[in-house]
Amino acid sequence: MKSDRAFLLIDMQKEDGFSVEGFNAAVEKAGPLLDALRKQGIPILYSKHVNRADGVGLPGGEPLDPSGKPATYCSATNKVDIIDALSPQAGDIVFEKNRYSCFFQSNLDQLLKGLGVKHLVIGGVLTDVCVMTTVFDAYFRDYQVTLIEDICGATTEAAHYSSLLLMANWVYDLEMFTSEQFLRSLRGEEFSAFKAAIPDEFAHTPDKLGDAIKKLRTKLNK
Repeated sequence: MKSDRAFLLIDMQKEDGFSVEGFNAAVEKAGPLLDALRKQGIPILYSKHVNRADGVGLPGGEPLDPSGKPATYCSATNKVDIIDALSPQAGDIVFEKNRYSCFFQSNLDQLLKGLGVKHLVIGGVLTDVCVMTTVFDAYFRDYQVTLIEDICGATTEAAHYSSLLLMANWVYDLEMFTSEQFLRSLRGEEFSAFKAAIPDEFAHTPDKLGDAIKKLRTKLNK
């Protein structure tokens, strides 16, 4: 089945240098979603963040271990491999990156254009780093972006939701689903999702952050 959609799973790797809140739950929800996407013939792409062991091309301030190698995502280790529970299957595409955004100095844009993709569905980690920068870069390149909120994660729930609110405010045509609601949409069933009505829809003062999060969760039917 030809589709103008593709799914991008960001950095679900064996690296344990960052403790991701809710990571196991995200993995459990990602598995059935990947199965459903494959059944519908929607291309699946995996990003792998890789820091060269020799230090070439590392960003400024990248943490190093006592031997001078990258402290995380080091190319000389199996930590850069995709976790076993979500291993790529035949026909899936795996590419490497060395900065936060999946588009930066990678062949992702070329891959997507070669597949005829106009609509990019995204999930993975970390929400406030690699996911958010990739969402913005996809938007800048005129892809329609859908974010699956509960297969994303950050080091804290606050970081996760703060970045979701930023994306919801400024990626004007962003759609945001839970995995359950996105599966319903794939099956042609009635579903609920967030789509911005106005720019800066979740503007809030510091003391009202909790209210903004509650509003977003309500729109996501959580």
